Amino acid sequence: MKEVIVQSSVEPLISYFNNLIPLNDEETELVSSYFKPRLYRKRQYVLQEGDICNQFNFVVRGCLRMYKVDEKGNTHIIQFASENWWMIDIGSFHGRNPSELNIDALEDTMVLQISYDNLIALYTQVAKFDRIFRVLIENSYVTLQNRLLQNISSTAEDRYNSFIEVYPHLSNRLPQTQIASFLGITPEFLSRLRNRRVK
Repeated sequence: MKEVIVQSSVEPLISYFNNLIPLNDEETELVSSYFKPRLYRKRQYVLQEGDICNQFNFVVRGCLRMYKVDEKGNTHIIQFASENWWMIDIGSFHGRNPSELNIDALEDTMVLQISYDNLIALYTQVAKFDRIFRVLIENSYVTLQNRLLQNISSTAEDRYNSFIEVYPHLSNRLPQTQIASFLGITPEFLSRLRNRRVK
């Protein structure tokens, strides 16, 4: 029974990989054995500042956020990850350094996790996964680079419109405080932007 539960929970990840590069039976079995399901309750930490990021997370359902708390206690959200998205502090994961970031669950969230050692083993056993994860990391880098450019050169309204494009499924799921923190504006200003968009 437990094997059936684990197998069914890994299906979204198998489908994700198959949409990129089809997997054969052996590769599918490797994914099923290396990725472990884990449930995080709302507000539970996946990673805390000061710890080493040991898991690469694929979100099956729910939503995670990655953020930094500054010396004044302000929260700066760097990324959200919901269904079929990945979440990782890549510098800590690959550098094996203590993280300067936090990752927690904004909703009850089911993830599939692979450890650093198992990911390296997966690369070694099947070159296809080395290519897949390289593309994932490259895409993530491009997304974060675009976000940095927006933060220094775009208006708040442009940033909000971009958020709607990138995270259309989250605009009504997340509290305004979370979206405002991501955009670097106040919840009140976000409310005005939303009203303007509706009109």
